[in-house]
Amino acid sequence: MIATFEVANVRCGGCANTITTSLQKSGFEEVSVDLSCEPRKVTVEIADEAQLAQVQAILRSLGYPLTTDERGFSEDTILKAKSFVSCALGKIN
Repeated sequence: MIATFEVANVRCGGCANTITTSLQKSGFEEVSVDLSCEPRKVTVEIADEAQLAQVQAILRSLGYPLTTDERGFSEDTILKAKSFVSCALGKIN
């Protein structure tokens, strides 16, 4: 089954590289990040509904929450900082 997630804080190919690499290391084989639209979209092939939460948790841990996630100012600031680090790592790798 294909699942598409609209995510925040994705700005460039470095972000896309980090997301793709992290999800593939977690066992998701088919991953793509669409940088051509706003909000950015991450598409992942999942086996079942249980993996939806796993993908969301991975994205959030990298600083890329779903656009529908409710976030306060402090949490949003922390997630943006995480996404900057994830982006930089994606550019290096």
